Amino acid sequence: PLPLARTQADSLRAAAAGEDVARLPSGDLSVWSAVAEQVRRLQKHGIAYTMTPGVPAFAAAASALGRELTIPAVAQSLVLTRVSGRASPMPNEETLARFGATGSTLAIHLAIHALSQVGADLTPLMCGDSPVAIGAKASWPDERVLHGTLADIEARVAMEPIERTAIIFVGPTLAARDFRESALYDAAYQRRFRGRQ
Repeated sequence: PLPLARTQADSLRAAAAGEDVARLPSGDLSVWSAVAEQVRRLQKHGIAYTMTPGVPAFAAAASALGRELTIPAVAQSLVLTRVSGRASPMPNEETLARFGATGSTLAIHLAIHALSQVGADLTPLMCGDSPVAIGAKASWPDERVLHGTLADIEARVAMEPIERTAIIFVGPTLAARDFRESALYDAAYQRRFRGRQ
């Protein structure tokens, strides 16, 4: 990517000439995109902007898995997180262990290179047979899905290497088969525009 000062200079020049600028960040706009610092600079100079979202990576990966990430009475929360990296460390309070202790489904971005750390941090809390799924290049023609457990996923990835553009999901919803159905489509459930049947 171009340095931020360069993209800002190009944007200022284009705005002064009455031109429109399209900036296409890699990944999701809403998480880990560094778009906040770009927006701050646009606002500082009074440059109007819009943000057009795409499909979030975790949603594309869940679609590739063919799974819902929240299931009644199994897990009703989804934690989007990552591990510390060169560009930015994680705050001390935001650890995989803390998030794993909640029992929520975890969607761990930017961490395929740290798969052993993910296993080491989560296995004591969730046990080695906790289900794991990795969505790689989700929504691309060559998307891949790997299934395993905390105990064996690292070996599975070693047999079918994944280097980037992957999300690691960990949690009970990935293997849930025997769960109660939600009230959403239950005929006996009182809805605003539909009475009990």
